[in-house]
Amino acid sequence: MERRSLDVVVLSDVHLGTYGCRAKELLNYLRSIQPGMLILNGDIIDGWQFSKSYFPSFHMQVVREFMQFITNGTRVVYITGNHDEMLRKYTDLNMGHFTLTDKLVLEIDQQMTWIFHGDVFDNTTKGGARFMAKMGSNGYGLLILFNRMVNGLLGWIGREKVSISKKVMAGVNKAVAKVNDLEQIASELAINKKYDYVICGHIHQPVIRTVENAAGKVVYMNSGDWVEHMTALEYENKSWRLFQYDANDFPTSNQPESRQALNVVTDDIMVHFSRLTPNP
Repeated sequence: MERRSLDVVVLSDVHLGTYGCRAKELLNYLRSIQPGMLILNGDIIDGWQFSKSYFPSFHMQVVREFMQFITNGTRVVYITGNHDEMLRKYTDLNMGHFTLTDKLVLEIDQQMTWIFHGDVFDNTTKGGARFMAKMGSNGYGLLILFNRMVNGLLGWIGREKVSISKKVMAGVNKAVAKVNDLEQIASELAINKKYDYVICGHIHQPVIRTVENAAGKVVYMNSGDWVEHMTALEYENKSWRLFQYDANDFPTSNQPESRQALNVVTDDIMVHFSRLTPNP
């Protein structure tokens, strides 16, 4: 499969090290793209559920693919989330083509994009609620296993698969959003800051929509997750789109290829694209 050349790709909520992570599908996707910049917007490695006894080979191959991007010149920015919060003590680390931070502002084609994971607005990640959230996260991992067993049985008797875990996650996210309203808060703050776009993860709800109020408007985007939705945000030809993984579009294996780096200049904005085309 020939790699698709993209300017920017945003992934979030991969949850490597958990039963729910769709690492094999993510690996297929990573080996199908050639991004100038890859933004990992939080919860990539799940420190809440991490266990030395469970980190399958496909999970490690995903990590290696990230490293391969860096080696081949792709700018990789890792934005920390609540499940990989242990990395926040190292925020603003820069090593070659790799940056670790807790938020990011990009200027792309004269438009400003604000990117962060989104847990800062979630009360379930603070205080005593944080402990309950961790417990719930572990339970969600078991629910994923149960869901796969149910679907195996349904497939055996010729019935259509169901996603119990997705329904439960959607219900939880709806309850959380009712209290915290992450999308609205993030969008209103972005409007006040005069940003054109704001990108979050965290709530596992992929979307691109315009939010307006009396002060202006902003395009709110969420990259979704690689547990249930298997989605990513892609920027190409001066526009953002939401990618949805479909197994029918991918061969059984893809081989890594080399790629060119974008012309990237770091400044006050943190990352500024002087242009979104490879050097000739």
